[in-house]
Amino acid sequence: MDEENPYWISFSDIMAGLLVIFVLAAVALILELTQKSEQWDEAIREIAKAEQVRKDLLREIEQELNAMNIPVKISDNDTVLRIPEDVLTFAQGRFDIPDDARSQQNALDIGRVLFNSITKEERWKYLDTIFVEGHTDPVPFRNNAIKGNWGLSTFRAISVWNYWNEAMAENYRLDALTNHVGKPLFSVSGFAETRPIPCSLGSTEVADSSICPDGVMTAEESHSKNRRIDIRFTVRRPALEEYQAVKQVIN
Repeated sequence: MDEENPYWISFSDIMAGLLVIFVLAAVALILELTQKSEQWDEAIREIAKAEQVRKDLLREIEQELNAMNIPVKISDNDTVLRIPEDVLTFAQGRFDIPDDARSQQNALDIGRVLFNSITKEERWKYLDTIFVEGHTDPVPFRNNAIKGNWGLSTFRAISVWNYWNEAMAENYRLDALTNHVGKPLFSVSGFAETRPIPCSLGSTEVADSSICPDGVMTAEESHSKNRRIDIRFTVRRPALEEYQAVKQVIN
């Protein structure tokens, strides 16, 4: 080595310096990946928590209403509260709630239980939207003013929604509830005859004897049971940007 040249660096010194840089870069990358992994784990935990809150919410509503002799059912993989036609009956081609005392009391009780269960322990923070869904039988509803069965099913959902907010006490107003980002929690939708209940006319489960041991329902029973209301609960999800950020680092 030239001792008179202070700028001379040995090969071993260069390698040592590069090794230090490599180690520091690796540590930085590991820390970044660890941070993203923690963010990913947190997103998964949030999804799992939201799913559990929805399941607990539906189970609680079902139990409370059944105890009140209002036999609702949970369907669609623990996402939907189905209100059978014998609880809230709609006449053929009509979208208004019947004016008999039992139907109206059932509607009120369902609305109150929904409100209490959703607001309990701030469960609404884990929800995105609750859809009040209207359905019809396959009989064509020939009314161009409300677009046939599509309009009929939607107006059924609207009738239930309006009844809740007009008939329930001010401190039970469902239209005052918001989701995790402050938007209205409830919405309405109509599916016409496109989503028949299992084992009724038009359903796809009839061929499965474990689901439909008695085969398809009669036309009359199918029509009656599909004039119904479902309440679908959707949960909050992490933003798409969060998934993309993790994917970008991993790739």
